Amino acid sequence: MTIDATRNGDQVTLAVSGRLDTLTAPTLKEAIEEHTQGALHLVLDIKNLEYISSAGLRVMLTAQRKMQKIGSMTVTNPNDEMKEIFKLTGFATILVIA
Repeated sequence: MTIDATRNGDQVTLAVSGRLDTLTAPTLKEAIEEHTQGALHLVLDIKNLEYISSAGLRVMLTAQRKMQKIGSMTVTNPNDEMKEIFKLTGFATILVIA
């Protein structure tokens, strides 16, 4: 998994590529904690995400809860497979997906 971070004012975008699973979820969690310092808006761009496990979903849920307290979080560019996973797990109603 790779994570490319960009900041534009109070918005941070993390572009996540590859596999988000039990082994890589802690890396995303650390990146979110590091890059959202002082940010009000988090965008997770998952256009190039190939796979997500329950551990990855848990990191997204934790980030959503954290960001709701101070601003917002949006998940962008999910492919059809990711959309289906979000739908089947109920995350489509929890996460803001654009």
